[in-house]
Amino acid sequence: MIQPDEFDAFYKRTRTRLLLQTYALTGDLPAARSAVRDSFIVTWHHWRKVSRMPDPEAWVRPHAWAQAQRRHTARLWHRDKALEPAERATFDALGKLSLAQRKALLLHHLTALPPAERAREVGVPVAESDRQLATATERFTAARGVTADEVPGLFEPMRARVEDSRWPRSTIVRRAGAARRRTHTLVGALVAVAAVFASGSLVSGATLEGQRQPADTGARTAAGADTSPEVAFTPDLLLTGDELGLLVDGRSWREKRTGDNSEGSGLVTPCQQRRYADPDGLATMVRTFSASPGKGESTVSAVQFAELSDTTRASRRAWNRALQWYAACLTPRTQLIGTHTVTGIGDRATLFHFRRWKDPDTTHVVGVARTGQILTIVTTNATGGAEPDLKDAAGFLAASVNGLCTATPNARCASDPQVRESAPLRVQAMPGLLVEADLPPVAGVDRAWVGTPPLQARSNAAATGCDRADFSQKQVSTAMTRTFVIPRAGLPEAFGLTQTVGTMKEARAQEFVKSVRARMASCEERDPGAEVEQLESSSDARTDLTIWRVTSELSDERSVTYLMAIARDRTRVGQVGFVPAPGAFIEAGDFAWLSKRAAIRLPHLPRPRRD
Repeated sequence: MIQPDEFDAFYKRTRTRLLLQTYALTGDLPAARSAVRDSFIVTWHHWRKVSRMPDPEAWVRPHAWAQAQRRHTARLWHRDKALEPAERATFDALGKLSLAQRKALLLHHLTALPPAERAREVGVPVAESDRQLATATERFTAARGVTADEVPGLFEPMRARVEDSRWPRSTIVRRAGAARRRTHTLVGALVAVAAVFASGSLVSGATLEGQRQPADTGARTAAGADTSPEVAFTPDLLLTGDELGLLVDGRSWREKRTGDNSEGSGLVTPCQQRRYADPDGLATMVRTFSASPGKGESTVSAVQFAELSDTTRASRRAWNRALQWYAACLTPRTQLIGTHTVTGIGDRATLFHFRRWKDPDTTHVVGVARTGQILTIVTTNATGGAEPDLKDAAGFLAASVNGLCTATPNARCASDPQVRESAPLRVQAMPGLLVEADLPPVAGVDRAWVGTPPLQARSNAAATGCDRADFSQKQVSTAMTRTFVIPRAGLPEAFGLTQTVGTMKEARAQEFVKSVRARMASCEERDPGAEVEQLESSSDARTDLTIWRVTSELSDERSVTYLMAIARDRTRVGQVGFVPAPGAFIEAGDFAWLSKRAAIRLPHLPRPRRD
């Protein structure tokens, strides 16, 4: 019979020691803590076997080390301002050893294993283990500038650091391990049934979510409460301020508030539109962080948000809903600067970079990830115009997933996150069109852009008097137009930005752009009062983009300057036009950026109809 009390005592007795050994191996305390915690979950899964071993700790340690190595992605000790120079030098010296040498050195100094057991644990003969230890000691002492007798004392500062770590209760660890055991048992049974009947029907009809107790959708479980017999979804899984400090800019972060997001508006991240991404979910946790700025530093804050859904399908819906919050951000004067896909984190992960143009200007980076039944959103906010460190943001998101991924048996953890720039996501309500979050601020105006609903393009307010592009022609399909204005800003009615788009056969689309370019090139000859300046132009087999500045004389004393762009992506064509007002304008460089964003969104337009 499995004895929980024996496991609980083993867990409490060995967890700090194993954390020290794993931290020393990687120098990454968040990865080490998550790895050790997850290894104890696996240990409870196999406790009947492990408890009978002469040294159960020797069974857990390789699991913890392997998990930490998979999750460790950078030399985080270089960012930890709390580390003394001597501690940082110790990690640097350890980092100069090969993995085998580092393990040999740590097993010698941080365990009581005899030489034969140390050799067995690393899988080499005793003589080879002794040779690795001798080489490791020689290289480490040379790099660290100490004698061999001084080596044990170098690990004491690490020991003091890990002794303050917070751990999930042993009951939570056992519950997660039991869920893991049930999952493996279920999968094994399904495979056996499938083999006997040689049919996939029984397998496809079974889901892991079916093992869960029905959720009470009328109320959301408070943070810290058990969500079901198989799920341990508690604040112990969230990051601490110290862990965040290792991941984001090395500041001394502190936890401000932890709760279930049931109080206040519930809108804890920029652009968030609803309290919950999954209104029928099982539980939600939110933790907010702050850090005191040093002299000349920006004011910063951070948020970690997590939701547990009843099923993986429900979590996918919550993921898509959350993505739309940020893809079509409705927070006033908040511009979507970039979208980035992140691989190596859970099932799916995306980063959004925003700039809020409000005194003081604030940069937001929002990370959204899904793993199994869990959705997590992390946000960092910093005043000032400095470019954010997207690698730090990805590390924050990865650490959030790694803290949460053991809560359910069907969740993937994070390994080595890789960030790459990607096109803005399709906005479901406005496919292929610009949205308010795309638009840059207007100099001299402190109010927000507001867009009209898309309308059928019977006329084209984006066109100039030079090109008179007509999207209402019979050959143009799905022609739509949308205008953006800034209400209550005291601007004239003519002020605004208009986009008109349409789809057509590719040859016709190429001809459409060619004719606009030709009319713009000949405009000054046809209209002596017009001055046309081409600001930028590019073309290839798939795309076209040209941007102009047009000045038209209205009288001897008055003229108006417009900005206009035409873009094509295969069969989709779009035109953007901006009419400024005195003291209210968009810089030419910002308009060029916006025109390129409009071109990037064009592929989201519906395909052209077939004649």
